[in-house]
Amino acid sequence: MSGATVIPTLRYRDAVAAIRFLRDAFGFREVLVVPGADGTVAHAELTHGTGMVMVSSTTDGGDGRTPFEAGPAWLYVIVEDVQAHHDKAVANGAEIVSPPKAEEYGGSSYTAADPDGNQWTFGSYRPEGW
Repeated sequence: MSGATVIPTLRYRDAVAAIRFLRDAFGFREVLVVPGADGTVAHAELTHGTGMVMVSSTTDGGDGRTPFEAGPAWLYVIVEDVQAHHDKAVANGAEIVSPPKAEEYGGSSYTAADPDGNQWTFGSYRPEGW
């Protein structure tokens, strides 16, 4: 087995805009986007390094999918250059919740919010064995 074995799934009020934001501000790569009804997203897969998140539009269940609202969630993503990643996120309109800082357990990180309030921490700390 290769790749991630835990894949967070996020729902967004405007999943099309969220995918664009995650790509432009945070550097995710679109692997698959399945359109839904009325300009929504039924299912999308975005990767970052060896990690993945799945994204779709919110739903009340009327479309046959499990009812699920948007955010909030908190995610951690490993990046090589925290400051450069931060600067790209800022340039693409990300709301910075916590600026880059050194962590007492090693590495550095910063936290940004996406348009639906999910908190994304990007850091250079890599747990042992990962």
